[in-house]
Amino acid sequence: MIWLQFAISAWLVVFAAVFLARYGDVIALRTGLGSFFIGAALLAMATSLPELLTALNAIKLGVPSLSVGDLLGSSMFNMLMLAILDLLYQQRRVLRQVGTMHALNAGLAVLLTGLAIFFIQAKLDLQIGWVGLDSLILIGIYLFGMRLINNQSRQSVSHVGVAGGVPQNTPTLAVAAVGFVLATALLVAVTPWLVHSAIAIVDVTGLSTVFVGAALVAVVTSLPEAATTVSAVRIGAYNLAIGNLFGSNAFNMFALGIVDIFYLQGRFLATIDPSLTLIGLMALLLTCMGLILSLIHI
Repeated sequence: MIWLQFAISAWLVVFAAVFLARYGDVIALRTGLGSFFIGAALLAMATSLPELLTALNAIKLGVPSLSVGDLLGSSMFNMLMLAILDLLYQQRRVLRQVGTMHALNAGLAVLLTGLAIFFIQAKLDLQIGWVGLDSLILIGIYLFGMRLINNQSRQSVSHVGVAGGVPQNTPTLAVAAVGFVLATALLVAVTPWLVHSAIAIVDVTGLSTVFVGAALVAVVTSLPEAATTVSAVRIGAYNLAIGNLFGSNAFNMFALGIVDIFYLQGRFLATIDPSLTLIGLMALLLTCMGLILSLIHI
């Protein structure tokens, strides 16, 4: 029964992610914001909701290390998807076509991941109210980075122009917005079911909490990114695909700061097992490799 629940919920996550990609591309076309910003911000936030919801549920259950392992493990999985994407679609040269546009996005993910690792190790005893100053720094840098990415996206759209126009059969902005919200709502509804079934499977198998967060739960909650990325590439929305992966890594670190707001027992990052920084370093190295890969032209 547990495995059936896991399979059904995973399928629903993939189903919702496919529509996130489709309607995200429509929103990019209709609003003129560009698929670069939509992928890095809106789509990345929507597909990373499972990680955020999992992290919030983990602190309620008293296992904060599970939430951090999930967020850092998800960042590792996203870069694995980036590598697989480049291997599967070599003829399309996806990264070579749009990779340089995402240097800022990838750089933001690298910066936030590095800062998160530093804050976990340094254990800075500075708070504003019950929220750690380190978490507020992560939140502030992410928001500032999104502003820079939005400015870059607007400049690229103005330079490229709208020569191609919007295809005739493209849904309206209202339809796309409603579809995007409904797909996101489905993710929010299904994620607890998916995570609970995964944890139940882990309880049966006797795996450790760290492994559960960094491997199994991280892969499960990263299914939206994986499915959305593949769907975006299939419809030719390369900016959505690459922006979603790097943007999700940045959002995962932003989520660490958000979780601290809901953690009322003090600084959230101070409770994290320092051994988890090894996973963070692996996520950081993989994101750096993704950044380098997106910049080379061979």
